[in-house]
Amino acid sequence: MSLPGEFALIARHFRKLAGPGALDLADDAALLDPPPGQQLVLAADAMVAGVHFLAEDPPETIGRKLLRVNLSDLAAMGAAPLGYLMTTALPAGTSEAWLAGFVAGLAADQAEFGLSVLGGDTVSIPGPISLSLTILGHVAPGAALRRAGARPGDEIWVSGSIGDGALGLRVLQGRLPADAAGHLAGRYRVPQPRLALGQALSGLARAAMDVSDGLVQDLGHLCRAGGCGAVLRADAVPLSPPAAALLAGDPALLPLVLGGGDDYELLFAAPPGQGAEVEARAAAAGVAVTRIGEFVEGPAEVRVLDAAGAPLALPRLGWSHF
Repeated sequence: MSLPGEFALIARHFRKLAGPGALDLADDAALLDPPPGQQLVLAADAMVAGVHFLAEDPPETIGRKLLRVNLSDLAAMGAAPLGYLMTTALPAGTSEAWLAGFVAGLAADQAEFGLSVLGGDTVSIPGPISLSLTILGHVAPGAALRRAGARPGDEIWVSGSIGDGALGLRVLQGRLPADAAGHLAGRYRVPQPRLALGQALSGLARAAMDVSDGLVQDLGHLCRAGGCGAVLRADAVPLSPPAAALLAGDPALLPLVLGGGDDYELLFAAPPGQGAEVEARAAAAGVAVTRIGEFVEGPAEVRVLDAAGAPLALPRLGWSHF
C-alpha cells in the first residue's frame, strides 16, 4: 500500500533530517532524554514569505535562516542545542526541487551545530510559505542568561557587526547600491547564531538577548527588564566594511542601521571593569565584541548620542510585527 501524500513527502524529504529521538518520524511524538542535571530551554520562531524572507530567496538559505534564528534564541540564553520541532505550511504545488533545497540547507546546519529534527507537521495552504520551528536546548541550572539583571553602571556590549541584515534586505530589494551585495545579502539570508559566545558569557554577563528587531529597540527591552536607562554611543556601534561604506555615502541610513533588525548578534550587560575578561572570553569563542555604551539611573529608555555627545532623534526604534 502506498503512503498518503503527506507521509510520502515526509519520507522523501524530512526523514533524512531525523535523529534517534524522532523515531524515524513514524510516531505521534518524539522521545528525548536531556543531558543529566541540565535544564531544558525552549524557544519558537515563525517565518513567513514576504515578511521574514523574500519569496525568491534560495530555499537552502530559507531553511538555514529558519534554524539559525531559533539557535540565536538559545545563544541569548547561554544554552546548547538539542533538537527541534518544525511545522511547514506550504502552498499546493511546491516543487520537489524547492523542498530538496530547503532540506539540504537544514541538513547542512544540523551538521554544523550538532542537532536534528525531532518531529513536527506538514500542511498545505493557499500561500504564502509559512514556517515555524521550536528549538530545544539545555543549560546548567542557574546558568541561563536572562534579559533581566542590568544595573546602572553596567557596560553595554554587542557582538559582531550591526546593520548588515537590514542593509542586505534593502540591497536585495534593489533599494540600495549592490556593490556589497554578497556580504550584506549573506548576512540577511544566513545569520550567525553566537552559541559559543552565549555559553562563554555565563557567570559574567548580567543580562543578554539577541538583536533581532533592531539594536535600539532591543536595548530598550533590557532597560525595561532591568529597571534602568541606557546611553548608546552611535559612533561606537560596530559596522562591517560594506555597511560603513554605505553609511559614509549616505548618513541618512543610520536609523536603519540602528533599528533595522535581522542582526542576530548578542547584546549584553557586563559589570564595570570587566572589559578585559569579556574580550578574553569572546576571543576564545571566536567572536569580536564591542562596548557601545552603559546603563544608567533613570527611566527605562535609551538615549542615543552622536560622536559629539549630542542626542540623536531616531524616527523608528526597531521592527514590530503589529
